[in-house]
Amino acid sequence: MSDLSREVINSFISLTEKTANSKTNFLDFGSPDMTFYRGEIHIIKMVGDYPGIFSSEVARKFGVTRAVIHKTLLKLEERELVKKSQEDNDKKRIKLFLTDKGKQAYNLHEQYHSQHDNELFEYVNTLTTEQLEAINGFLQHANNLIQNHA
Repeated sequence: MSDLSREVINSFISLTEKTANSKTNFLDFGSPDMTFYRGEIHIIKMVGDYPGIFSSEVARKFGVTRAVIHKTLLKLEERELVKKSQEDNDKKRIKLFLTDKGKQAYNLHEQYHSQHDNELFEYVNTLTTEQLEAINGFLQHANNLIQNHA
């Protein structure tokens, strides 16, 4: 293994450990109504990014069971952040949408990442298509392998 390969792997391991051991289990956007566990805000982001998404798709994208998503969605629905809508041709399938309050949380989350991650966004925007494809391929492969450590 080359020194550069070892450095890439060690950097990735360090990143995953820092993420796994993060002390930030929740985000507080200034009021009890706008305080979220990480999983809650990321479900809000997913629904905001893909209005009308099904809960099964959310579960698949996060690599968790539908039951986990269902439980969190019930809390978000009680807090009036997410609303459900039955699909016209299949009453069993429920589409997910953000309420106005959910859209507010989504926007606060976007602002949070814009403030804290802008340097990363700017760096990524300087990369060539080839570089982005290489990074994306690595991250997809690493995400698939991480199942061995979960």
